[in-house]
Amino acid sequence: MRPLTALPAAAAMALALSLIPTGTAQAHQPVRLTSADRTPAQGPLLVDGTISFAVYATVREGTTRGFRVGMKAGQRLEVQLLINDRPPANRLSDAQLPTVTIIDPAGRRTSMVANERTPFFEPYSQTAYIYLARSTTTASSGTYQVIVTGRDRSKVPVVVAVGYREIPGEVRD
Repeated sequence: MRPLTALPAAAAMALALSLIPTGTAQAHQPVRLTSADRTPAQGPLLVDGTISFAVYATVREGTTRGFRVGMKAGQRLEVQLLINDRPPANRLSDAQLPTVTIIDPAGRRTSMVANERTPFFEPYSQTAYIYLARSTTTASSGTYQVIVTGRDRSKVPVVVAVGYREIPGEVRD
């Protein structure tokens, strides 16, 4: 027979364990860019670019949104460009879709242009997306700049997914 004092401790432990998030219930941390975030210097800094973030922005022709990503040498930098799988965004031609430019700490530019249209259902938010472009590279140490550029007259909401580790991360202004 257990002593009565052990029951409250066991119940508290069970409750504490049930509150720990599991990897399957988590999703990219959301970061929302506004019209004030026109350049990477004006946008937020994702302190650790290996941590999963979903950066939301809306762009149209002639507008840009920017943010920064901190990386250490040898880490894996993963960036994906997605749009909602619903009109009008999913009906745009490749030439009308936004582009993403990644500038590494040495100033080298890489352009992500739509080269796929792979459906993706995100169960956490119950949202259907389309992958437009994906990039994976080995990082240099320093801060990467990311610029989202609109190419269509209509407002196009996009998601730039960064990172792969589903743990809480830090965002600085």
